[in-house]
Amino acid sequence: MNGQLLLLGIRGPELAPDEAALFRKLKPAGYILFGRNITSAAQTRKLTDDLRDLSYEDPILAIDQEGGRVTRTKEIAPVIPSANAFAAKGDVNLSARGGVLTGDQLRLLGFNLDFAPVLDLDYHPGVQNALRGRCWGRDPQKVIDHAGSWNRWMRKRGILSCAKHFPACGRALSDPHFDLPVSDATIPDLLKEDVIPYTALMPELDGVMLAHVLFPAIDPDRPASLSRRIVTGFLREQLGFDKHLVLTDDLDMGAIADRYHYNSDVVAAIEAGNDLAMICHKTERAEAAAIELGKLPGRITEDAEKRIARFRKKLQGPLKWSEAAWEKLCGEIAELAEKVPEPGIAAAGSPVADY
Repeated sequence: MNGQLLLLGIRGPELAPDEAALFRKLKPAGYILFGRNITSAAQTRKLTDDLRDLSYEDPILAIDQEGGRVTRTKEIAPVIPSANAFAAKGDVNLSARGGVLTGDQLRLLGFNLDFAPVLDLDYHPGVQNALRGRCWGRDPQKVIDHAGSWNRWMRKRGILSCAKHFPACGRALSDPHFDLPVSDATIPDLLKEDVIPYTALMPELDGVMLAHVLFPAIDPDRPASLSRRIVTGFLREQLGFDKHLVLTDDLDMGAIADRYHYNSDVVAAIEAGNDLAMICHKTERAEAAAIELGKLPGRITEDAEKRIARFRKKLQGPLKWSEAAWEKLCGEIAELAEKVPEPGIAAAGSPVADY
């Protein structure tokens, strides 16, 4: 059994006894929280503290906190502006302020990793491909300027970052939460624009998340998230991301769940060169997944285990909790939101904002 190559979701706002027992047994690398896990600031901090207490080493405690509509704390606090809003405002100092407040907010709640920034180029701003309102723009330099500033200051406040969705979910014409998007882009195409923000920001990124998008010109058989040609060949070997933590997007999304069964997706993810396979919703399959991962030869898992161990050493502990600190922070977020209004965006049909 090898649970340390898994990142798992939690069912509700409290850690259930059976979940706690399972997590102690599996010893996953960490956990991701969603809106379903968050009912108040104090409750969220207790939950992250409880998860931290399950293991001797600090676990990864992650969240998707991009700002705008992908804000898991939107029911308990003002919302930090979206990437789209910051880019429209055009002031990198405001983007930096967004990073500062995101970092302070997450550390106060007990998190240590944010699955952000989104580095996808916004090829199709009007298409329902799950990215509506979540991108920093179409121009790679603008993405570098604003996402880089946001990311830099969030990390300075003690929260590690994970860029997404490599190599180019922005090229998708459909939503991977429902089906598997396909792009005809080649590696030369991606090198011209899509991967420029990743390579430019490489020294300031802690992790990279792979997209559930099929690129037949690169690998006709596997989506990027499960493709050894893309994860190991392109990201790690060609671009040099061999020291970064690399993980899949949620394997319970329709793009993967409808095509891979019996935890074959989890095995394929690690074989491709990912360090972590992420199971966000159907965690009842986690033990079986860990058993399958335990069957993999050491030559496949050793590098991932070393990178995870190295990543853990960078994790910082939470800020001291107080209601006064939380209320002060909420006021600062509200002030920033007044300065950076959200541009008018047609309704987005993706479930990503509702998790």
